[in-house]
Amino acid sequence: MDVRLPLTGVRVVDRTDGLGEMTSRLLADLGADVIRVEPPEGAASRRQEPVVDGVSLYYATHNANKRAVVAGPDDFRRLVDTADILVTHAAGDLDELRDRRPELVVVAVTDFGLTGPYRDWQATEWTHLALSGALCRSGLPGREPLLPPGSLAYESAATQAAWAALVAYYNRLDNGVGDLVDVSVYEATAQAVDPGFGIAGSAGGGVPAADGPRGRPDARHLYPIFPCADGSVRICILAPRQWKGMFTWLGEPAEFADPELAKLHRRFAAAGEIYPAIGRLFATRTREQIVAEGQQYGVPTAALLSPTEVLHAEQFTTRGAFTGVPSVPGALMPDGLVEVDGRRAGIRTPAPEHGQHTGEVLAALKPVEPATASTAPAGRTRPLAGLRVLDLGVIVVGAELGRLFADMGADVIKVENKAFPDGSRQTFDGALVSASFAYGHRNKLGLGLDLRSDEGVAIFKRLVAQSDLVVSNFKPGTMESLGLGYDQLKAVNPRIIVADSSAFGPTGPWSRRLGYGPLVRAAAGLSGLWRYPDREDGFSDASTVYPDHVAARVEAVAVLAKLIGRRRDGRGGTVSVAQAEVILGQLQHQLAFESVRPGTLVPVGNDGPDDAPYGLYPCAGDDEWCVVTVRGDDDWRRLNDVLKTDLDLPAARDRIAHRDRIDAAVRAWTADRSPRQAMAELQAAGVPAAMMQRVPELRDDPHLVHRGFFRTMHHPRIAEPMPTENGPALFQHVEEPPLEPAPVMGEHSRAVLIRVLGMSGEEVDALIAEGVVDEFC
Repeated sequence: MDVRLPLTGVRVVDRTDGLGEMTSRLLADLGADVIRVEPPEGAASRRQEPVVDGVSLYYATHNANKRAVVAGPDDFRRLVDTADILVTHAAGDLDELRDRRPELVVVAVTDFGLTGPYRDWQATEWTHLALSGALCRSGLPGREPLLPPGSLAYESAATQAAWAALVAYYNRLDNGVGDLVDVSVYEATAQAVDPGFGIAGSAGGGVPAADGPRGRPDARHLYPIFPCADGSVRICILAPRQWKGMFTWLGEPAEFADPELAKLHRRFAAAGEIYPAIGRLFATRTREQIVAEGQQYGVPTAALLSPTEVLHAEQFTTRGAFTGVPSVPGALMPDGLVEVDGRRAGIRTPAPEHGQHTGEVLAALKPVEPATASTAPAGRTRPLAGLRVLDLGVIVVGAELGRLFADMGADVIKVENKAFPDGSRQTFDGALVSASFAYGHRNKLGLGLDLRSDEGVAIFKRLVAQSDLVVSNFKPGTMESLGLGYDQLKAVNPRIIVADSSAFGPTGPWSRRLGYGPLVRAAAGLSGLWRYPDREDGFSDASTVYPDHVAARVEAVAVLAKLIGRRRDGRGGTVSVAQAEVILGQLQHQLAFESVRPGTLVPVGNDGPDDAPYGLYPCAGDDEWCVVTVRGDDDWRRLNDVLKTDLDLPAARDRIAHRDRIDAAVRAWTADRSPRQAMAELQAAGVPAAMMQRVPELRDDPHLVHRGFFRTMHHPRIAEPMPTENGPALFQHVEEPPLEPAPVMGEHSRAVLIRVLGMSGEEVDALIAEGVVDEFC
């Protein structure tokens, strides 16, 4: 037991098999005692591909830091009697368990949730990506949409489930009442991978995906990729200062000297002239040269790395981002997703053998009388009410972290300055608040404060003295340069928790690189995988904002764990997340396989390699598609009953060998049906299938409507009502988020300084006159 980890003393019983395994792994990384309960024959995930020398690398990566027991019904109930949190992948006997132990937090992670018309539907990674709105924006114009690589849906949903679990547990610490936390992978994918109704990247000019074009937009100009002497590089030119650097780098050509090109939309309009010039500049340079010169000129730049290059990249090896898999000599796996108090919350013990800890765990159990019904209030509350957060976060990941806490009741004060506004305020139309910004900053207060001035720093420190959490995602070293590093803030408030996120982490040779999500995806190997296999230049991740939203959730889990630990030991501390390492953690079993079988992790496009049919099929209508995925022989028999083919292909190897014939049969069948009709008929037969749902269609999806996925938000500076996502899960005792409008710059400066610091109106007036404080007028 590592008492320095924040969840030390919290017991989690893990009754999962595939779904939910990473949820409990995240809690285990942060110190929880996670006891995995399996049947006598072992969990199916112990045999899940990829398998090397009889070892499932999926199981090895998703179950490290846990203990494993084989337990029958009676022993399972005894274990639950000692648990704080139960994570399960099935409905089962949840009501009985909650009646037996009312203070238990039960987290049910299922594909579609415990209620709703899709509750019993079948799902896979690809069906979730199709239905959630992620697929419709992935790919190049004029081509079929492209399914994103890896396991982004399931891994992101697991992170959201961990956040929801700790929210309910934190609530229990205050009121003694447990909860049933109903997590739907479908809904979590729609919220955490690339949300259509969430804050978007600043290159989008404040326009959310819900208001974008019907088809796949040609977004390659936003974060362009250029071939070079030894591969490819990506650049991000968003701010005027970055364009100035690029202009200088190009040699200040007269044809690009127009001052109007400092504006984002003008540069995008001129991309047809600017990008060929950049391409000529890069053509004879290596990736290393381009990245170095990009740093010199202040142009955010990253090399596109292959998976094998990622495994041995200097940044990741210096930071110890990978560790060995003891049961597979030579294999590497990501060593955790987050740092706590300057230490990696990574692998302490390998994934357990089947039943490895049965004796020691069951022998230590003492008879526990079932709890009586709690007398605590059984109403709904906002668990984080009473916490104060000073939010210096910018762009997407910064916005999301603060919003997650604000949604759960925390007093979140967004601190910025009119001279250096949040980049996500940048819009094409000059609006004070865009829909994108409104999504990302709802429920926050706005404080305009100049942290470049001594007076501004002094005011910030006074706020720190009365706060619980400071969050930022500046380039590493920025907070220290302002005199606001953890050591300085700890001197003001020893209980303060300081959380930061950055592209590559606070240490290592890449730590000071300018970083945006598209650059992180490139350097972490994801961009190279997110392309059409038949086109070397078919990169298709430009319109996504991944991993920002999920990185914010990883950080939120660790921060809330620190707050839970602070209740025990009274100590503050630090949390640090590298976005690149979040991506590595979400590709962990694929990267582990690549480490022992180099060249196996490659773009697969829309053809799943492990069975057939497994892919994307055209439906009736214009650019309409349905994902159909067969997971094994039973799925194939059910599908073949629907298709009524004469194909006798009882095993996966037979089906893979005849993929073309099967695909032709599926295409002929789907072509006569709308995507929703095809989905409904196949799901009725028990076949995992999903239409490619466009973002606006989510609002009318019957399952989302039934589960209250959307609510309506109003902002005084946005004319139309805004459909906005609800909470991260369905709870019994956690209130829905409030829907207070996002602030304009400095909107609440006066109110915050008077309420929190007890300043007089005259004092605030003087600070405004001096330019230390900004106030919206």
